[in-house]
Amino acid sequence: MVSCKNADKKAVEMYADTIFFDYKITGQAGDDNLTVLLQYKYGDEDGKAFAAGDPGKVMLDGEQIPGDSTKRTGPFYEINKPIAGFTGKHSIIFIGADNKEYKEEFEFKPMTLLSTVPENVQRGDLVFELEGLESEDYVRVVLTDTSFIHDGINRVDTVLNGQLIISKTELESLADGPVQLEFIREYERPINNGTEGGGCLQITYSLKREFILKD
Repeated sequence: MVSCKNADKKAVEMYADTIFFDYKITGQAGDDNLTVLLQYKYGDEDGKAFAAGDPGKVMLDGEQIPGDSTKRTGPFYEINKPIAGFTGKHSIIFIGADNKEYKEEFEFKPMTLLSTVPENVQRGDLVFELEGLESEDYVRVVLTDTSFIHDGINRVDTVLNGQLIISKTELESLADGPVQLEFIREYERPINNGTEGGGCLQITYSLKREFILKD
């Protein structure tokens, strides 16, 4: 009788040179924790997910992350960390069943809104000052009202030196009344220390505000 664990170990060793590393860090201003979700796949992004296998393991900043699995996603590694204090450099280490080690380092900088958003906003150019971005960066801007007529605003904007502008013309597409504003920074880059299979590190951080839009 062949155990599942032994079969997994052989499969991991077979694909050891073509592992795809799928790393996602997700957080939102106002929440206590962010989520670090790590997954390893055979061959490429669309490959089947697998567990590290004994004696392999996955660690964040030296702390081992327990594995989990669902029918839909397959095996994965997930841990929640307090947003407060997570700013700075971090490392993820994957050790496979073949004992090969892959260390990926990244830096987390939460996006913060320096501008105060008043309770009531008149239609006009809105200028926002953001911190925690590169000198040239990209932020998704989402504005939705409570009407069923308007589609709202959903676009990616270039942010230069922390300044982002929502024009009066754009606000004309929204109905008077309550408006939800969301800024989402979607940072993505290839894995630096991986295999021929490649990989992706994605950091998504958002913040929300609400205001009443008036003429």
